[in-house]
Amino acid sequence: MPIKVADGLPAKEILRQERIFALEEEVASNQDIRPLRVVILNLMPTKVETETQILRLISKSPLQVDVDFMRVSSHESTHVSQDHLVKFYETFDAFHDGYYDGLVITGAPVEQMAFEDVDYWDELCEIMDWAQTHVFSTMYLCWGAMAGLYHLHGVPKRLLGAKLFGVFPQRLCDEYNFLTNGFDEVHNMPHSRHATSDPNAIEADPSLQVLSRGFTSGPALVATPHFFEVYVLGHFEYGRDTLAGEYWRDFKAGLPIQLPENYFPDDDPERQPIFTWRAHANLLWRNWLNYVYQMTPYELETMPAVKAQLAEQAAAEHGVPAKL
Repeated sequence: MPIKVADGLPAKEILRQERIFALEEEVASNQDIRPLRVVILNLMPTKVETETQILRLISKSPLQVDVDFMRVSSHESTHVSQDHLVKFYETFDAFHDGYYDGLVITGAPVEQMAFEDVDYWDELCEIMDWAQTHVFSTMYLCWGAMAGLYHLHGVPKRLLGAKLFGVFPQRLCDEYNFLTNGFDEVHNMPHSRHATSDPNAIEADPSLQVLSRGFTSGPALVATPHFFEVYVLGHFEYGRDTLAGEYWRDFKAGLPIQLPENYFPDDDPERQPIFTWRAHANLLWRNWLNYVYQMTPYELETMPAVKAQLAEQAAAEHGVPAKL
């Protein structure tokens, strides 16, 4: 798969060992095509693990994708070396004047805090506003999805009585939607969160469409017309053992933690989990990149005008406000 990332990124060697093809920078520069430009705003403390998970999904597309990494300047990461951040990450200032095909905003372990109490909230809002005119489509993951729904649509977040933890079945709501094209009627998705976006507020917003929802876990995939915003309220990017790692981390620390639901065979944490969401995760990201490739302008500087025109079309077709 032709993804292009900086030489030396730890995820690059991991993907190579998994027999996933990543273009060397010199080879990529000689290909006579315009690659998709995707920025990943990585808010997770486990930077390298999250980089690898997302690049693994992007790698399944046949399209060439140039990937850059963004970090917030208003928060100091303590779980990754400063050398790694300096070498592979740029702050928002470096991206402010550019245009991009896609942006990914990850989750963050802050869902029990009020949005306004998160130390980088103002900067994140600035980035989300910037993306409305400078990025064709933004994919928001887990807490990132809650943050986007709150800031852009006024959807409140509410705390859950107990942590939603495990792999949950989700029912497809629209089998003909481009983003979920090829999905089975029921697909699995990992969840690991203490909060959720208010499902009634999502349903009441005419500019939001629920593409799949859990029987007990609520909306899973939500999108706006033309997919300018895609909200993934679970963790499709998780690997097979990610929930197991979270379980054993809290268990060994003596923290209250229940077994993740529908995950360990026979609920035995000593047994290897079964990877039941990988195909749908790959399909979602492949569909997303395919749509962006078909719809984004070749000249990225024309992005605001193109998005404004598509927003007007969406307003006429779906009866939603003509906003980006």
